[in-house]
Order: sequence, then C-alpha cells, then structure tokens
Amino acid sequence: MESSFLLRLVLLASALTLGACTAGCPSTGLKLNFYGSSCPNAEQIVRTIIYKEVEKNPILSAKLLRMFFHDCFVRGCDASLLLNSTSESTAEKDAPPNLSLAGFEVIDMVKEALEQACPGTVSCADTVALAARDSVSFSFGKSLWDVKTGRRDGNVSLLSEALVNIPRPTSNFTTLVQSFANKSLGVEDLVILSGAHTIGVGHCNLFADRLYNFTGKGDSDPSLNPAYAAFLRSKCSPTDNTTAVIMDPGSGLTFDSHYYVNLKQNKGLFQSDAVLLNDGAASKVVDDMVDFGAFLAAFRKSITKMGDIGVLTGKEGEIRKHCRFVN
Repeated sequence: MESSFLLRLVLLASALTLGACTAGCPSTGLKLNFYGSSCPNAEQIVRTIIYKEVEKNPILSAKLLRMFFHDCFVRGCDASLLLNSTSESTAEKDAPPNLSLAGFEVIDMVKEALEQACPGTVSCADTVALAARDSVSFSFGKSLWDVKTGRRDGNVSLLSEALVNIPRPTSNFTTLVQSFANKSLGVEDLVILSGAHTIGVGHCNLFADRLYNFTGKGDSDPSLNPAYAAFLRSKCSPTDNTTAVIMDPGSGLTFDSHYYVNLKQNKGLFQSDAVLLNDGAASKVVDDMVDFGAFLAAFRKSITKMGDIGVLTGKEGEIRKHCRFVN
C-alpha cells in the first residue's frame, strides 16, 4: 500500500513537472552535431557560404540574426517565416513587422547547397539558426555560441500570428515582459537579447513619434538624449518611411556591448530600448552587460533558450526541399 502511494506521488510530480514546461523549455530533440552521421559537412557548408556573403555585405549579420528572432517568436523556431504567401493564406513574411527583413536569398543559397550534399536531410529551421550564429561570428573567426540542431520545419505561416507575437519597437516595458514571458523568456533574457541591437539599422518610421509626437502633442520623448534626438531629426522627417539609421551609433557593424553604453547615455533608438532603464531589475542587467565578456556569456545562454522555443523534432513537421514552400 505504501509503495503504491509513493509511486502515485512520483507519477503526479512528474506530470506536474511536464505540465509546467512551456514553449521555451529545452527540447530533448535538439543536440549538438545532430547531423554528424546524416550530413557530416552540413555546418561547414553553412559556415563557408555565410562567411563569404558577410564578407561581401557586413550588414547581413544583423539581417540574419533578426530573421532568427522573428522566426522563433512566431510558432517557434520552425522556419515558418520563410514560407511564401499563397492564394489561400498570407504568410508571416508579409506582415508589417517583417517587411524590412532581408537575407532570404542567402538562406536559399545555403539550402540549395545542403540539398545537393544531403538531400532531404537538413531543415530550413536549422539553416536559419546556424546562419544567424555564423553571420555574427564571422568577424571573430570562430563560433561565438554553440547551436543545437535537429529542428524540423513547420508547414503553417500566418500574417495574423506575426502581428500578435513579434515584439514591437514601440512597446512599453510591461508589454515586452509579457511578450517574452509567453516564450518562457525572462526579464534578463529581454535585456540580453535586446543587445542584438548592437548591430544593424532601424527605419525612421519606427521611432519618429519619439522625435516629433511622443504624447500626441507634437513633443519629443524627454528621456531621449537631446543631442542624439537632434541628430536623429537631421536624418528623419516626421513622415520618412525609407531612411534607416545605425541602431548603435559609433559601433553599428561590430557585435559588442556598446549598445549598453549608448543605452545608459539615453541613446537607445527605439522606445523598446529606452524602457529597459525604467525597471530596477532590467537596469541592473544593463549595467552588467556593459562588459563585453559578461554580455557574450549571457547572450550565449539567452539565444540558446530562444532557439529552443516551440521547436518541432522527431517526426513532427517536415524537412522542406525549398525553404519558401511546403513539400
């Protein structure tokens, strides 16, 4: 009787533990060198092409890293972002937050090479994850973080889900925290992953209100560094939808911790950057991340957690032959 009771307790505890595991929990289906036997040269193929392309176009590293973020926040890291719209459905890539994404043709190039080497083996989802890592790592000449592989590709992509799930550059702190919590990512992950803004550009229309109409009365955001605000106004008119400016002034092509230096000087480009200083816990993380060694160690952990979001493994999903279309 007693052993049976203990067994029931153990089973109940196990069930509760499994039930608590949400989208961001580590997946047992992912592992390092997943393709070691099925496609031994897969990661080298990705790295070679990405290094070559980033050497020609350094801004590509920011584009591929952003692509990975936007993919993982909608349906998990399943390459649903890469699917084209059809006559029946408008896909994620055509949602307003994704219209400024780029690098799809590079992913196509990598996928084609992988298909030639190992047909039907390496997923588009893993291709995006590896390409993001390798694009950022290029300037360092070595991989900055490990990427577990074994993801499979989803076959559903909906504009409506992108609108709901992708964090917006105009979001307040509460909204950002909830958005990340929905993916089992905490405040620390929010601050650390925001550090990806150390590379890349932002379009004027995404922060114009901070310059010209912050409260709807033709004013500017008082938290924005006045000199930086003047610089931004010299680049962006109130209705400019095309101009882009460096997100991390002074270090926009280098993956480093300079983003946090600027942030502490009230030079965060987006509202979603600036609000990280409004919360005590988040602001403390900002202070800690000024040190590049600390930032890199933390980024490795947070982007690995992000890469676990909602992954399809085993017999789930499929391995697409072409990343823009379901099989």
